[in-house]
Amino acid sequence: MPFDLPASLVLVTLTFLLAGFVKGVVGLGLPTIAMGLLSLAMAPAQAAALLIVPSLVTNVWQLGAGSRVSTLLRRLWPMQAGVVLGTVSSAGVLQSQEAGLASAGLGVALVIYAGLGLSAPRVHVPAPTERWLGPVVGVATGLVTGMTGVFVIPAVPYLAALGFSRDELIQALGLSFTVSTVALAFALAGGGSLGVGAATASLLTLIPALAGMMVGGWVRGRISEGAFRRCFFLSLLALGFYLALRKLV
Repeated sequence: MPFDLPASLVLVTLTFLLAGFVKGVVGLGLPTIAMGLLSLAMAPAQAAALLIVPSLVTNVWQLGAGSRVSTLLRRLWPMQAGVVLGTVSSAGVLQSQEAGLASAGLGVALVIYAGLGLSAPRVHVPAPTERWLGPVVGVATGLVTGMTGVFVIPAVPYLAALGFSRDELIQALGLSFTVSTVALAFALAGGGSLGVGAATASLLTLIPALAGMMVGGWVRGRISEGAFRRCFFLSLLALGFYLALRKLV
């Protein structure tokens, strides 16, 4: 699918400012917000192509923020292998002409993600279970990524249930998001959705994304993160319902 720059550059700029801001405050959410808002105005594959560079740069930054990278790789590589497999297997849905299916899938993913964020269930995954559950979660995350461009379900709640410290969890999320972004980029490129034009446009979105992330990091220490997260997840819940149901109305 050839890539055309969206008619409204204002929409793209404001979207990545907001997405970067949220990631700066709560540590995640850039692709979720970007895909959710941009899919209201363009094909999901176009939206996914735009988020590749800012997602990759911010997630590599997040991954490199600690000293446990090699340990996390040894522990989580089966899950990450599943992410790659699932993403490559399902990316055709995101790039198909039936964009409504991908949009509806994104809406469902957002509703689930927001519901989990609001309920904050406390779950712990025992070590023996992790051996087989990790690859399953990886494949499931990859399938959702390939169909919607969003790679938080079920990776985020699963990683949160592994008993990591805060800093380890931030790095583990950075690792999973980085692998998902790279796998999605290869899948989009293979399907013709990430050519030179799309890559250039994605590079330009890095500017508002980083600006928003810097502001979000400044705000993080000055407001209640809990209150912000509730507003964030309620907004995603409303957006998810809209995307999931708009084809039925």
